[in-house]
Amino acid sequence: MATRKRVRKKAGKPARKAKATRKAAKKKAVKKKAARRAGAARRAPRAAAAPAMSRIGMITHTEIASADPAATQEWCEQVLGWKFAPPMETPGGPYRMWAFENKTGGGIRTNNPPEAPGSIPYCEVADIRQSFDAAIAAGAQSMLPPQALEGGMGWIAIVSAPGGVAVGFWAPK
Repeated sequence: MATRKRVRKKAGKPARKAKATRKAAKKKAVKKKAARRAGAARRAPRAAAAPAMSRIGMITHTEIASADPAATQEWCEQVLGWKFAPPMETPGGPYRMWAFENKTGGGIRTNNPPEAPGSIPYCEVADIRQSFDAAIAAGAQSMLPPQALEGGMGWIAIVSAPGGVAVGFWAPK
């Protein structure tokens, strides 16, 4: 009988050992998964706590002055894939606007001779008058003093920066 008991013990050990090994592996996998979750949770507040990027000073609108706005729009649609809203009527003629997913975009209008066809980047500013005055004080020339846009769409101003480059400012109010 003693022989029989030893055989049973020996036969049962591998089964118990395999079961224990599986349990340990499962426990280790659960711990590893929990550690990954905890690591992600620790990282999330840092990302969420980062301040929102300010749009102040960013080019948020580009205006293209064209001798043939319809042809320029068609070219931008075909070559660049831009999507345009229906033209908006303005005193200077139709204004064709596009927008990107990042909330920037622009418009195409007829150039006003003697203005040559070209583009003007508009930078978002917090205070239109303060930004315009600061630009003039720093050596820019006034091209368009601050004025309200129709329909409550904010305020714009344009200066000629040193070197003759036109730069626009836009503010929500």
